Amino acid sequence: MGAITDIFRTFGPEYLEKYPNMPRQHRKVIAAIINCRAGVYGAAFYRCEGCGEQHRVDRSCGNRHCPQCQYHKTRQWLETQLEKALPVKYTMLTFTVPALIRPFCRANQQAAYGVMFKASSESIKALVKDPRFVGTELPGFTGVLHTWGRMMPYHPHIHYIVPAGGLSNDRKKWLTARNDFYLPVRALSKIYKAKFKAEMERLGLIDQIEPGVWAADWIVNCQAVSNPEASLKYLAPYIFRVAISDNRIVAVENRKVTFRYRKTGSRRLRKTTLEVMDFISRFLQHVLPTGFMKVRHFGFMNANCAISIRDLRQMVVACLRDLALLLSDEKLPPSRSTWQGPFCSSCGGRLVYLFSIIPGRPCRGGPS
Repeated sequence: MGAITDIFRTFGPEYLEKYPNMPRQHRKVIAAIINCRAGVYGAAFYRCEGCGEQHRVDRSCGNRHCPQCQYHKTRQWLETQLEKALPVKYTMLTFTVPALIRPFCRANQQAAYGVMFKASSESIKALVKDPRFVGTELPGFTGVLHTWGRMMPYHPHIHYIVPAGGLSNDRKKWLTARNDFYLPVRALSKIYKAKFKAEMERLGLIDQIEPGVWAADWIVNCQAVSNPEASLKYLAPYIFRVAISDNRIVAVENRKVTFRYRKTGSRRLRKTTLEVMDFISRFLQHVLPTGFMKVRHFGFMNANCAISIRDLRQMVVACLRDLALLLSDEKLPPSRSTWQGPFCSSCGGRLVYLFSIIPGRPCRGGPS
């Protein structure tokens, strides 16, 4: 059992009693974390290929905010995205909102997060049309919503991983970005703020926003990366967990939680301590609205795009002078033959699934 699960099992009931009017999705997350791998959701049974021993594994809750059951999803997502990578330079774009508007965003998460995605993605699409930068009607990029900082404050922002280029209007040629910075961030910031404001007016929420927000700077950061692997590895953990992982928890003593963090721009590990109710509150403020998609793919990165990744790679290679990239482009994706399943705790052999027992459902059998 992990440290965060232990905290919720020990202090979760007290938190529920102290804050009876909390959002429904917060209650669901608390219940999921408390009951995860505790037998409440049933159990799966396996047999070891090596020693023949049978194993019972309590089923996980499957909640996307639970720290116990999302690691394998992170790994699978990363592998899938790396297989879709193109042999071009990449850019990481980060869209933030001013501190003045964060209380509004926290109180109106469904609307605010949706508008952040809409305004930021449309800003990128508007500028890449300019032939001074790319001159494309079809760029491609993947966005990931991130709502926390290193000490778990509420800080919503969106990271985009962007191949530096796009397709020509006839969809037959790859157009490379004409500069190292991809798009000018000052122009992006102004367009982003204007589109965000216009969308809030359309939704009838503009009167709930502090007027000083529109005079403040809206920060967009742009960072060039040589390849997508490092950026994807950075983003992957944020997709299937919330705020903090077990390995950052140092101690839970006397109703206080101590955890490690690093300041931005520093490699030195620091420690901070929060009262346990405050820790749970900070954790829960990053719970997303039910059904909200925090990862979105746009343009040629969208699964509905008619142009395949293989065709895109061929277009990229056709416009590159370095023909050595052609050879690497034609290599098959890395093999996934490595065993992804569980292992026997006694002999280390592979565990083969037998059947599951799920409360309220018929027994589901597996291979004999």
